Order: sequence, then structure tokens, then C-alpha cells
Amino acid sequence: MSGLLGTAALILAPGVPLALGVLWGVPRLRRRIGPIAPWAAVPALLLALFGTPGETAELSWLLFGSQLGMTETTRVFLFFTALIWFAAGIHGRGHLADGDHCERFCVFWLFTLAGNIGLILALDVALFYTSFALMTFAAYGLIVHDGGETARRAGRVYLVLGVLGEALILLGLLLAAQATETPLLPMLAELPEAIAGAPERDLIIASLWLGFGIKAGLPLLHFSLPLAYGAAPVPAAAALAGAMIKAGLLGWLVTLPLGFVGLQHWGTIILLTGLFAAFAAALIGVNQTQPRVVLAYSSISQMGLITVGIGAWMVAPEQGPLLAVAITIFALHHALAKAALFLGTDVVRHRTRRPVFWLWLGLGIPALALAGLLPSGLLAKTSLKYGVMAATEVPAAWSYVPLLLSLAAIGTTALMARHLWLLRLEAGRDDAQPTAWHGWALITAATLLGVLLLPLWGIDAPWMAAAGGLADALWPLAAGLGLAALAWRWLRPLPIPPADVLLLLTPLPGLALRAGRALGVTGPAARRVLRHLEAKALDRYRSTDHRLGRFSEQLWRREAPLLFALLLAVVALVGIRIA
Repeated sequence: MSGLLGTAALILAPGVPLALGVLWGVPRLRRRIGPIAPWAAVPALLLALFGTPGETAELSWLLFGSQLGMTETTRVFLFFTALIWFAAGIHGRGHLADGDHCERFCVFWLFTLAGNIGLILALDVALFYTSFALMTFAAYGLIVHDGGETARRAGRVYLVLGVLGEALILLGLLLAAQATETPLLPMLAELPEAIAGAPERDLIIASLWLGFGIKAGLPLLHFSLPLAYGAAPVPAAAALAGAMIKAGLLGWLVTLPLGFVGLQHWGTIILLTGLFAAFAAALIGVNQTQPRVVLAYSSISQMGLITVGIGAWMVAPEQGPLLAVAITIFALHHALAKAALFLGTDVVRHRTRRPVFWLWLGLGIPALALAGLLPSGLLAKTSLKYGVMAATEVPAAWSYVPLLLSLAAIGTTALMARHLWLLRLEAGRDDAQPTAWHGWALITAATLLGVLLLPLWGIDAPWMAAAGGLADALWPLAAGLGLAALAWRWLRPLPIPPADVLLLLTPLPGLALRAGRALGVTGPAARRVLRHLEAKALDRYRSTDHRLGRFSEQLWRREAPLLFALLLAVVALVGIRIA
């Protein structure tokens, strides 16, 4: 694109959905905005396909003077983000049409989209954080759209963790900005090098890693994702799982000191956390009974694999070019495949005139891609292994990482088998009008063919190594299918709720009763007593959770500005005291 056209495209990409969201406040225009809301992501998609990395747009009137731009990496993020929002918008035209649904859905959809696109294109810290916060808080309206108790509880958990994440990110960005040469107007590109030499380096890294990790599904901070993905409408869940979860990954890429300094202790912690997430999420996910919750744990597991690449980059900065390519390819692959899987859960529930063979073929394509058999998955997993194995000055235990990544693929295969089995049980359950399938078909085709754009964008992917690694991808697939078959025949799912970590909040009597049963307290009378006491304990827990949830929800609605102002004040005081 030429200079003027490129500048206009950079402004229009986040500006169109933001302007539509603002104009939605004019009652006379709402009937016109609803039908065009699904197309709000098209300017960003065109920019990703035809824009030129390196062009910038100066917005001196915005905040402290902001800049928009696109790099080689953010171009890929912009492509799959815009494509997912576009496909999900087409799929969810019923939610975005004029009427009651649009009253609760349309404006949050547009603002969340604007924030998601804005944080990808932001070059300065102020605009990046503002866009990130806009995306986080606007998504709350998408999660609680249905208005039921399940959706409202998911929204409460999401909002609490979202505020915690924003506080950690803000603390890390303020401390990192103080370490730059222009602390009042810092650019994102200045942060990694500044953090590498900052006196508060460990505190900054911890704040940014955990803050962005809430969005990326880090273990023990992940439990809002299964609740949110299960409660939100399917188009919103596809955007949450495919695009928004990658905002946390992008936050790591643009802020952490990757490639500037080798930090073995931080790299080891991040790598082990990623491996733990990959295996633990798979173990919990195969015990779920709802297809979308299974996909949520699959997202946590796949983000764990990407986190392994971040940890390896922290330890071996000289491998930055290889690992940057691997992480970018993995993000593209997972985003498209997961969005296709989420939209497929809605397509399969509605009775359709399409041949069953083609329907299940379309559902199987993203599942096979995640299992590592189709080109995108095979290329993503091979490039990650290749980047990790190329590191030289690393502990000897790192030689086992490629094997662990292959073992994690067994869990991915089992998750996909569980998901497809649950979909089979729900096929045709909804007798309403068949849902729109064009968005699902578009994102499914992109899952299969999207990686072919990488050479056009100048990304040097290890195609030959991926072709040679096809045999290595077959045994995890076969092992995963074998375990799934054995589990279907001999095992029953464990009663693990979607918000698994929230079990820690269960009253101690309930935990004691479970422990007693595990230790072998048997007998009819003992079992009746245990069931009675456990039921009473759980009733008290649900009642307390309901009252506390209603109180916190009312508090957030009535005093949100005051609470956020207090949050900013606390973060500022902490930053000043540390400085």
C-alpha cells in the first residue's frame, strides 16, 4: 500500500468497529449498524493481506501521542484475528441483527473487536494498554449475554481475574516505562531491552508474565476460560478462544526481554509451567462432558505448548529467530483450528440438509490439524521442536523436551476424540432453523490452507523438516486414539467441574468427607452419613457463593469507576515506592 493509503488502512482497522460501537449509542442508527456489524473486521483483514509491514500512522491527538503500525509478526496475528472475528460475525448474524439480541450483544461485540485489533497494531505502550483493557472489559458483556446464572457466574469469575490481570500488566508496564529513555511516551519496541537492564527486572517480568498469563490460560490462573467459553454464545466463544487468548501471547512477545538477555531461571520456570499446562489440561479436559469445555481445556493445553517456546527463548536468546517463527506459526495454527472447532459445535447441533459425510469431514479437519496430522499442525509442532532442539548452551535435561512435546500430542488427540464423541451425542439436537454455516466453512478452509500464506509474507518455515516429521506425528495420534478407545470401553469420566481450581474454595468439611471416602470409609450407614453431610456442606457453599457473587456483581456495577480509580492509585503508589 502507498503511504497515504497505508496510513488510512491502519486507522480504519480498529477505527471502523470503534466508530460503529460509538454510533450504536444513537437509537436511530441501531437498525443500520446491526446488519453491518459482522463486516467490521474486514478493514483489518484487508490490511493484513495487502498491507506493508513497517508503515506507521501518527495519532498525535490521541492520548499522549499514539502510533499504529504493523510488523512481520503482528501481521500474522492481525490476519487470524480479523479472519476469526469476520467468520464468527457471519456465523452469529442472528445475535448481531436488529432486536433484543443486538441490544445486549452488538455494542460489546464491536468494542471487543476494536480493542483486539487496536492492541495488535499499537506501537506505543499507552495505546496498547488502553486497547487491551477495552478488549478485556467489553468481553464481559459477551460472556454474560444469555443472562442466566451460569453465564453470570462465569462473568464474575472472568471479571475478577480480568481486573487482577490488568493490575499486574499496568504495574509491569509502569515499571518498564520508567526504565526507558522516554518514560512518559514509551514505545513497545523499547520495553524488552529496557526491562533486560532494569533494576526491578524480576518484578517486571513476573508482573507481565502473570498478567498476560491470565488471558493466555496459565495454570492456576486459567479457570475463567472453561467457564467463559462454555457460557458465551458460540460466535463469542470462537473469538475468545481463537483470537483473544492470543492477546496474552502477543503481550509476552512485545514486552518480555526475549532475545536481549539469557535468563535461565525464568526460562526454566516458564518452560516447566508450559509443560504442566499441556499435560494437566489434557487430563482434566478428557473428563469433561460438554464439548465447548473440552475445547477450553484443549486451548489451555495448546497454549502450554506455546509457553514452552517462550521459556526456551528466555534461556537461549540466540535461538530467537527460530523460536519466533515457531511461536508465530503455532499461534496461527491454533487460532484458526480452535475457532473452527467452536463454530462447528453450533453447526452440528442444528438439523441440516447438507450430507452428513461433508459435515463430519469439516468437523474433523481442525481436529486432525490440532493432533498434528494436517499441514498446519505438523508445521507448527515441527518448528517448535526444531527451535528447542537447536539450542546449545542449555541443561542436559532439555534433550527430553521434544519427547515430552510428542507425548503431549497424545493428550491433544485424546481431547479431540472426546470432543468429537460428545458432538456425536449432540448432533441434530436443536430442531430450530439451521444455523448459518458460511463462517464455519470459511474458517475451516483457512485452517487447512492458511499456512500457505507464510511464504508470501516472507516467513521461513521449516517445510522440509515438517515433511520429514510426518512419521513422528503418527505414533502420538495412534496412541491417543488407542487411549481414547480404552477409556470409552473401560473408564468413566471423573466428576471434575469446569472451574477445577475453584474446588479449593469448597468448605473444609466437604474436603474432609472426600478424603474419608478415599481412605476407605465404607459401609451403608457410613456412606449415608457422608452423603448427607457432604450435601449440606455443598448447599452451604453454593448459598455462600451465590450471595457473594450477587454482592460482588452489584459492587462492580455500581462502583466500577471508584474501584478502578483505587486500583490505579495502588499501582501508582507501588511503582513510586519501588522506584
